[in-house]
Amino acid sequence: MRTVLRPLLTAAGLLALWELAVRASGVPPYILPPPSRVLATLWQAGPLLAEHGLITLIEILLGMAIGAVLGAAAALSLALLPPLRRWLEPVLVASQAIPVFALAPLLVLWLGYGIGSKVAMAVLIIFFPVATAFFDGLRRTDPGWLELARVMDAKPLRVLFEIRVPAALPALGSGLRVAAAVAPIGAVIGEWVGASRGLGYLMLHANARLRVDLVFAALSVLALLALALFRLTDRLVARLVYWQRETLPGSVHDPEGRSLA
Repeated sequence: MRTVLRPLLTAAGLLALWELAVRASGVPPYILPPPSRVLATLWQAGPLLAEHGLITLIEILLGMAIGAVLGAAAALSLALLPPLRRWLEPVLVASQAIPVFALAPLLVLWLGYGIGSKVAMAVLIIFFPVATAFFDGLRRTDPGWLELARVMDAKPLRVLFEIRVPAALPALGSGLRVAAAVAPIGAVIGEWVGASRGLGYLMLHANARLRVDLVFAALSVLALLALALFRLTDRLVARLVYWQRETLPGSVHDPEGRSLA
């Protein structure tokens, strides 16, 4: 209950301060609406927000699934083929110097205004953190395990998939958590550049009509989607690397699941 109540109380306190600040300053609602108006818009425009939110959620999930698979495959390729690493690793790093927003118009031009360009944008954002985190885990395997594998004359593929990959799963989990947090960015950027549906499209058109309350309502839905996706990814990663216990205060659990904090 404390885990649930603390963020709720924090959010309620921030919303109360926001409400008081808007009412005390007299800011027009088309500049900064109070939370009460945003909540009313959430209720009134619920079906519209749900319709556009579903499109954005599909784009995020597809982008995260494809980006995670491609990122993991790239990391495995770099670990398995050292000559490929010397050619591909600089290209991957250099590709991150290009602002993703600058690629959005090209993706819309190549893939159209449909879901493809938004998924591709999400894939571009998700791919790099997954690939780099997983590859970093693959190349930091305990030397003792690798020495034991050499003594037992293990083949390189068996060393990779039976020693390096399991040891790198916590790093892959960290990459997936980062991917879950940034995945909505790619989908929304793609919708801003060119789309006919989605929360980004809805926010763009609401802003043009000075419906700032609807913009904040769409942002709230997007934040909830991102939070739910992050929590789901975190739970899946915890199950995937169940042997790795968290050691920060407030998150430590014993084998029976009792809190030790």
